[in-house]
Formats: sequence, structure tokens, C-alpha cells
Amino acid sequence: MDITKLSREELGKRLSELEKEYEQFRAKGLKLDMSRGKPCKEQLDLSVEMLAYPYRDRIFKTASCADIRNYGLVDGLPEAKELFAQILGVSAAEVIVGNNSSLSMMYDSISRAMTFGVYGSPAPWGRLPKVKFLCPSPGYDRHFAICELFGIEMITIDMKDDGPDMDTVERLASEDDSIKGIWCTPKYSNPTGNTYSDDVVERLASMHTAAKDFRIFWDNAYVVHHLTDKPDSLKNILEACKKAGNPDRVFMFASTSKITFPGSGVAAMAASENNIDLIKKQLGIRTIGPDKINQLRHVMFFRDLAGIEEHMKKHAAILKPKFDMVNSILESRLGGKNIASWSKPNGGYFISFDTLPGCASAVVKMAGEAGVVFTPAGATYPYGKDPQDRNIRIAPTLPPIGELKTAMELMCICVEIVSIRKLLTV
Repeated sequence: MDITKLSREELGKRLSELEKEYEQFRAKGLKLDMSRGKPCKEQLDLSVEMLAYPYRDRIFKTASCADIRNYGLVDGLPEAKELFAQILGVSAAEVIVGNNSSLSMMYDSISRAMTFGVYGSPAPWGRLPKVKFLCPSPGYDRHFAICELFGIEMITIDMKDDGPDMDTVERLASEDDSIKGIWCTPKYSNPTGNTYSDDVVERLASMHTAAKDFRIFWDNAYVVHHLTDKPDSLKNILEACKKAGNPDRVFMFASTSKITFPGSGVAAMAASENNIDLIKKQLGIRTIGPDKINQLRHVMFFRDLAGIEEHMKKHAAILKPKFDMVNSILESRLGGKNIASWSKPNGGYFISFDTLPGCASAVVKMAGEAGVVFTPAGATYPYGKDPQDRNIRIAPTLPPIGELKTAMELMCICVEIVSIRKLLTV
């Protein structure tokens, strides 16, 4: 049933039916939170045994370092560097391992660039008249929040099925030397679930940039977060940059926040050795060393990339039924009605949902009034402003499957009500 082809009388009748259904949901007094992509209890339980390390085996020294309980190793435990090198496809010498948050490492990288510049900068970014970043959208709201905090002007770039609109990226980056970087979530992108194609990776690595110190902030948050046994593949951006003659162009980031514990994971960044050497010198002033006990705990629990991959299959077994159910409800309630579209990712933590233009904010507001909180409409765009007011980020991971079902049924009702009201005003 294509809603857009119904008569005004048919639309009014359908609207009356939906409003009654909506009021039944409101009467339930729901309090459901779909606003953030958090691991659920069952996922967190998968890593509880890790907490026994390293105390259980009384191992406080490794083959590569002194007592892990003491100061030192500002760039991280060598064994942890090797583990992240396997995850990111780089050498251990190109890795810095920190504490629990890759977001903190990204924030610090921007802060250092504003204060000191990056390797090869003619001047600190903060001393320039203007600094701009390219922001593929819909994208990650916390990337945009960092830019906004530091006064970095954001330029919205359309996100396509294979990554950002590279014609626009290449044109803007080549014309304007105040454009210093681009945010990328290249695999199972937040929120679309898309993975960058080889062509996009190669173009990012090789494109001409007016700024000689242009940086790609490569937030590979979902590098091992597959939902199927046929995962997306992603070309190695650091290798591509080296082959293109731009070895210092990329900063890569990853963490175990959604692998083990969000508050007690381990994060890492990778880059060229030129970048790493400079950052290590700066870190040596900021800290005397990260939490090496937690780093060793992760190394002992996973051992290597194969151990992580086996662990992530357990995550997929928990999450795939949730993603499948969300898609099933969307298909059954909205499929064929010509008022919505949504992504069907092979991994990651989100589903990107598009309403008719001008409807997303009203849908989120209506769902909230019935007790279901979604990420604010517009949050997936710079400055929180979706130019078409159509994108909603769905986060299926945290709620129990029964609550998730209720939340999605209510969302579908809200989408249809708001869509019909819009059509009746035309």
C-alpha cells in the first residue's frame, strides 16, 4: 500500500486508526531508551572472565617490559601494540595504545593539532584565521561535537553507498587550504552501516589537498564488528597513503570499547612513524604512562587477532537477531508504503532510517512523548541540523529483544502518522 497514492479520505481513515493505536502505546507508560549504541548485558557478560587477569596468574612482568604496575611505556605495552597492529593491519611501530577511549584519543589529536599543529604543519591550526573539516553525513555526532567545541567549521558531505561523495571531497580539499581534515567511520559507518569502497579509499589517499598538513581521521570503530559470516572488506588506508606518496596523511583509531567493556576497554591510534614519533614526544609531557595492567589483561584474554575474531562471533550471535527483528518490523509495517527507507548493514551498531523530508524531528518527538527515546533527529549532521530533517539513527543493541520490538512498533506508528499528516497538508 503506497501511502502517497491514497485519497484524502483514505488517508484520514488510516490516520484515525493509527492515532488510536498510538494512544494504546502511550497508556502503557513506557520508558525505553534507544538513544545510544551501547552493548547489552549479554555482550558485557562475554568478557567477565577477563577481569581475573593478570592477578590470577600473578604475571606482572612480560618478556618486553618492566613491572606493568609501575610508570613507563608512554606509547603502550608492546604486546598490546602488536595486538592492535594485527587489528588495524599496520606495524607495531606505527601504533600507540592508550586507555579506554578512542574518542579521547581523537579529541586529544585535534587538541594537539590546534595547539602545536601536526607533523609537517607550517603553523599550529589554532593560530590560523579559520580551520575547516569535511564531515560525511549522516555521520557520528561526537566527531561533530569535537569540531564545534574547538571552533572548527564543518562542511557537510553527502554519504553515498560506498562512502563520502568523493567528487565533492576532492574539489573542496584541493581548493581551500583551510580545510585541514575529514572525519571517516569507514567500516559499517555510523549510522548508515556502509563500508568504504576500495576506490574511495584510494581517492582519499591520493587526492591533492591544498593544505599540506591535511589529515584523515579514520575512526575504524567497527573494524571487527560483523553481523554475518560474509563481512565487508576494507582496503588498508595507511598502505594506500604510503603508495600514493602521502604516508603521513592518516590517523587511524580503534578500541575494544564494544568488544569488552566500554568503560574499561583499551584504545589505540595508528599512523606513520613520523606522526607517531612526534605524538610520543608530546604524550611524554602529558602522561607518565597508560594503564598497562588493563592492556595486559586484554592481551592475555585474546592473545591475538584470531582470539578477537572468535569472541566477536559470540557478539554477532547476540546482536544479529535484534537487527533481523528490526528489519522485519520495518518491512512488515512500512515496506512498500513509500514513506521511509533504511539501511541493512552487515555489521556495526546502527541502522540509518530516513523518513519523508521534514518528518524526522516530529517522529522522534512523538515517540518520546509515548516513552521511547531515540537519538535526536539531526544529531547525525554537523551542528545537529539535518538539512532535510529526515534521518533517524536506530540503535538496536542495548534493549532486551522484547523492549526493542515494542520500541520499533511504536516508531513505525509514529512514522506513518507524521507522514500522513504531512501528506494531508500538501
